[in-house]
Amino acid sequence: MKFFRLIDKAVMKLEEFILCSAIIIISIMIIGNVIAREIFHSGMFYFAYEVSQFAIVIATFMGIAYAARKGRHISMSAFYDFAPFKVRKVMMIVINFATAVVLFVMAYYSYHFVLFEYNTGAITTSLEMPRYIMAVFLPLGFLTAGIQYLRNTYINFTAKARDKVYLGIDAVDYNDKEKTEVKLEDMKI
Repeated sequence: MKFFRLIDKAVMKLEEFILCSAIIIISIMIIGNVIAREIFHSGMFYFAYEVSQFAIVIATFMGIAYAARKGRHISMSAFYDFAPFKVRKVMMIVINFATAVVLFVMAYYSYHFVLFEYNTGAITTSLEMPRYIMAVFLPLGFLTAGIQYLRNTYINFTAKARDKVYLGIDAVDYNDKEKTEVKLEDMKI
């Protein structure tokens, strides 16, 4: 079990690094291009749009799993918030499982999209990079997010989760008695 916790922690740190790097790159490219356009009256970075687009795709699709881990996805929870504990518990299990299934289906179809992009041999305009490289992050993001939602489903079945609803493996539902962050080391997964 210690080995799996170590892998999980390494994956979380990698996700954080990828997300932070993507956001920094987006900021540098967009702000740098605006400054260059205002000072030099022309966009200096002809590749800024493509690099920004690439970073946005990475941040979006790799961020799905991280948000699932932390229980930070946007949700419409009016009925959920007023439901009793047992109903919220069942709803969270069903929502997490159904979301995992949908994400795995999306991973399957986006994998075929990557194969299509690869077979066309299309390249980007400015960087002349193969377009399938950007598309690789779609199935990867959907797959890792699907795994996280399965983990969220499982964590709600464990003995430690009897008296709490977990939005993510690291996040207890805000409707429960204690509003605390849960560390993975404290869980017996």
